Amino acid sequence: MRDNLGFRGWFYFRQGWSVYFAFIFAAVNTLTVTYFLAIDNYPVLKEIFPSFIHYIVIVVLVGIPLLALIGYAHYKRTASFKAEADIHIEANPHMRRILTNTEFMLSMSLQLSELTMRLMNNEKLTSNEMDRLKHLQKEFQKQIDNRVVKD
Repeated sequence: MRDNLGFRGWFYFRQGWSVYFAFIFAAVNTLTVTYFLAIDNYPVLKEIFPSFIHYIVIVVLVGIPLLALIGYAHYKRTASFKAEADIHIEANPHMRRILTNTEFMLSMSLQLSELTMRLMNNEKLTSNEMDRLKHLQKEFQKQIDNRVVKD
């Protein structure tokens, strides 16, 4: 995991840049540009926002709750976040492997629990069920032998 320290550092740099620095820089830039190029030149808007400080306070009081509501809708009320999560799972070989393993284990657990219930009721397994169990063992062994994570 530590073999690619340069790429890990690059990833952390991009996260810090895009999530924190660029966000703050963009917010300050947007507030400054919109006030001094738009509001400052229109007397009607200048009456609503008499100073840059008033503008910042009003925008923050209205903007933060509004953007939080939009963020909530993005995650909880629209299909957009589900689509993003699907793409991350499809594109990430580790997540794809976890998904494959989970689906495989659920199927195997269900079939094994059915066979266990039969055995607990002192019922003999049929040859078909024994074949199913042997097939499960082979599938499980294939899954163990094929523990690669690749694209």
